[in-house]
Amino acid sequence: MFDPRDPAFLADPYPEFARLRAQAPVHQHDGLGLAIAVSHAAASAVLRHRGLGRIWTDASPAEQFVSFNLLHRNSLLENEPPVHTRLRRSISSAFGRGHVERLRPTVMRLADDLVAGIAEAGSGDLLDALAQPLPVAVISELLNVPEADRPRLVPWSNAIVKMYEYGLPEEGRVAAERAATEFVAFLRELAERRRREPGEDLITDLLRAELTEDEVVATAVLLLMAGHEATVNVIGNGVWALLRHPDQWQRLVDDPGLMPTAVEELIRFDSPLQLFERTATEDVEIAGFRVAKGEKIAALLGAAARDPEVFAEPDTLDVGRSDGTHLGFGAGIHYCIGAPLARIEIAAALSALTKRLPGLRLAAEPERRPEFVIRGLKNLPVTI
Repeated sequence: MFDPRDPAFLADPYPEFARLRAQAPVHQHDGLGLAIAVSHAAASAVLRHRGLGRIWTDASPAEQFVSFNLLHRNSLLENEPPVHTRLRRSISSAFGRGHVERLRPTVMRLADDLVAGIAEAGSGDLLDALAQPLPVAVISELLNVPEADRPRLVPWSNAIVKMYEYGLPEEGRVAAERAATEFVAFLRELAERRRREPGEDLITDLLRAELTEDEVVATAVLLLMAGHEATVNVIGNGVWALLRHPDQWQRLVDDPGLMPTAVEELIRFDSPLQLFERTATEDVEIAGFRVAKGEKIAALLGAAARDPEVFAEPDTLDVGRSDGTHLGFGAGIHYCIGAPLARIEIAAALSALTKRLPGLRLAAEPERRPEFVIRGLKNLPVTI
């Protein structure tokens, strides 16, 4: 069974996923301490089965992770009905006030300005120049975060999401709690400001919804972490894939009408989130594999995305692909609430790049981040 810390596996996990999928749709992974679903059908069943839930267990010792646990205990992502139903209804209502469409022209302008910076420089790190700043700027606009505070968001997010990896060293756990504590304090202050001076932003609308202060804080942090980390890595992994497949890059340059299918294909081809856990709330069977009440099982989204039963030639990048439906945004009641905004951001980044920099090329091989669950690059050196 694969070692999630093995650099060779992290460089390209997909052959190992194919080997496992050929043997069985579900396996027990003793190293991870849970079962893993590697076929599309099994992973989809894991995400949709109502006997499998997101059951939050506090990071321990609990007294050392007060803020980290507060964020997750009150999160839409870590709750099941009826709490999840109430949270999703309130958050969807707040989003439904037109925030996504309100931001569309801002996203397009931000992406174009950032790519103009790369064009002017002639080369650079695409992560630093575009993939990182774009989603942070968009979420900052969504929440109306003051300009002076925006540089603090990425370090907080990066530190907190490290807790989702397996075998994180103690210093990483300490850094995650410190970041969570600072983030909670910042969001409480921002929410209090919005109470006194309401604005045209999502925090104002969340405060008007049926949410506690802790739930408002947890929702804002979830939007940053999920929206920032996933979008950064789709843009980074996706552009890297396109530049390694110049025929597909050229297709997108020549035919902007392929942008909607290209966005979905890049999410599928190299999933930014590789693993999503569920806990059995009753005895469950997934593809013939028994999961007893209280045991965990995970959908391996990257493995599901390369299943030949669903995707023709799954290891081939095809920006015009029309077969199959990836699970990159999840499925069932926990389907990503920010998916429409993420699609706009990814399309805006790709549109700006293909229009302004049709001759974009790799300047050097990028470095990969040494994590499995959240799959991404440390850098992406490009030149025109």
